[in-house]
Amino acid sequence: MEWQAFRLSLELAAWTTVILLPLALVIARFLAWHSFRGQSLVQALVALPLLLPPTVLGFYLLTAFASDGWLGRFYETLVGQPLAFTFEGLLLASILFNVPFAVQPMQRGFEAVSRDVREAAWCSGMSRWSTFLRIELPLAWPGLLSAFVLTFAHTLGEFGVVLMVGGSIPGETRTIAIAIYDRMQAFDESAAASMAAVLLGFSLAAITLVHVLGGRAGARRG
Repeated sequence: MEWQAFRLSLELAAWTTVILLPLALVIARFLAWHSFRGQSLVQALVALPLLLPPTVLGFYLLTAFASDGWLGRFYETLVGQPLAFTFEGLLLASILFNVPFAVQPMQRGFEAVSRDVREAAWCSGMSRWSTFLRIELPLAWPGLLSAFVLTFAHTLGEFGVVLMVGGSIPGETRTIAIAIYDRMQAFDESAAASMAAVLLGFSLAAITLVHVLGGRAGARRG
């Protein structure tokens, strides 16, 4: 088991989740409660990473992150170091790739909240902020939980985008998914199997947690 790669994967998943979820919350709530011209296009852009092969998305991100790319050049001018093949570049790519895994479950959660409930809260004197905190968030909790678990678990096991944007630099961009690939390339099947088993167990535990907590939330509302 390559613990350095596993720790890096956990760090990447944690930072991706912490940064992406608040942004996804704003986007998901807006898409759930508002209708506007071009909404279908926005929703298509949100879902695009689900349909694009990871290597295709990784190629375009690497082109943008490179020193001669528009984003890479701007970042290097601002920070003084390249963006491609760094943990920061890997983090940005992970955030972009996980947008649909965070936004779509939250959007479905907010869409399940009745407008009548919100209006009743406003009529009773609650502010919009209080309604959001005390009414909307608890009712949309299953969607929020699903977004958290899916984003974290998907980041932990992502391979294609990580390989294209970050490569395999130990301690910097070599995640556990890349480590499994490297072990298989070296015909070290036992090491690859142990790391794959860890990811499998984590994914199964994450899905189980979503169902258990989601079921409890539904029972409380019932």
